[in-house]
Amino acid sequence: MRDLSELPGYLIRRLHQASVSIFVEDLGEVGHSLTPVQFAALNATRFNPGTDQATLAGMIAYDRTTIGGVIDRLVQKGLMERVVSTRDRRARELRLSDAGEAVLDSLYPLIVKIQGEILAGLDESEQQAFLVLLKKAVDGVNDRSRAPLRLRES
Repeated sequence: MRDLSELPGYLIRRLHQASVSIFVEDLGEVGHSLTPVQFAALNATRFNPGTDQATLAGMIAYDRTTIGGVIDRLVQKGLMERVVSTRDRRARELRLSDAGEAVLDSLYPLIVKIQGEILAGLDESEQQAFLVLLKKAVDGVNDRSRAPLRLRES
């Protein structure tokens, strides 16, 4: 097997590389230094305020042992806060700061634009089909991931 471009794993890795590069470059151009994982953590926290670190990791399919560093950087940037839980004084809950809310509001239009850049090689109908198939493929291997997606139960 010589042609790696026939292997889905290789192609997925290459698309991921491009995706991260586009994301970081485009956000950098408007003065933000967020990574895709930091953005995911902010976004999930916005819609699930008061969640704990381990639950947040599952909600964005990120490793539980390294999510703390992501949160530490967001706290240092003044975008997220750790607050003492009202249910358990030993526990910490995550909330966006006012600055975090403002950053997300300002970035959403750019994030939508970036998604189009990532799939620029596909026309609109191909993009829709690709997303359907990609979601199906990801769902099919979720439980085999080191950090499976775990949706928060309501």
